[in-house]
Amino acid sequence: MRTRNEDKVQMVKQKAMEMIVSTGLEGFSVNKLARACGISVATLYIYYKDKEDLITKVAIEEGQKMSDMTLKDLDPDLPFAEGLRIQWRNRSKYMKENPVAMHFFEQLRSSTFQAKALKYMTNDMREVLSKFTHNAVARGEINKMPLEVYWSIAFAPLYSLLRFDNEGHSVGGHPFKLTDAVLWQTYDLVLKALTP
Repeated sequence: MRTRNEDKVQMVKQKAMEMIVSTGLEGFSVNKLARACGISVATLYIYYKDKEDLITKVAIEEGQKMSDMTLKDLDPDLPFAEGLRIQWRNRSKYMKENPVAMHFFEQLRSSTFQAKALKYMTNDMREVLSKFTHNAVARGEINKMPLEVYWSIAFAPLYSLLRFDNEGHSVGGHPFKLTDAVLWQTYDLVLKALTP
């Protein structure tokens, strides 16, 4: 049996994300991926059981990378404003450094792969972020609210800015480049909306 070549594994993961971003899940196939990587289909089956296994594992591994970056320097006992700022810094850094992954996760969002990948990849992240928000509520720094409301206020504005930046334009096609000034101005408004 042939052994795994980690350089090939990384190339396969990156190329799989790029292909899914450019052609969608419906246009993605193991045969096309093997051709794009310059390897045989048999080589792919050393690493992955089938197409579903490949996409799921790529999503889990990239999701773990995103989770690790999001949690970097985040102590759940930090004051709310400081902890949220760290998350904004980390999330924006990850997305700016990994634009293909950002679009890859967007593709998965409306597929069955999202649920498969999420059940594996977010336990650490869910635990830390849950403790962080519960601590903030207990200290009276934010009001108790449904998770969906909290997330929509705390992070949706950040992801909109990052999407505009990645696309190079905002609403109405106006040119857009995310600057630190705009990022932190938006953060200040989000913080104001979340704090009593």
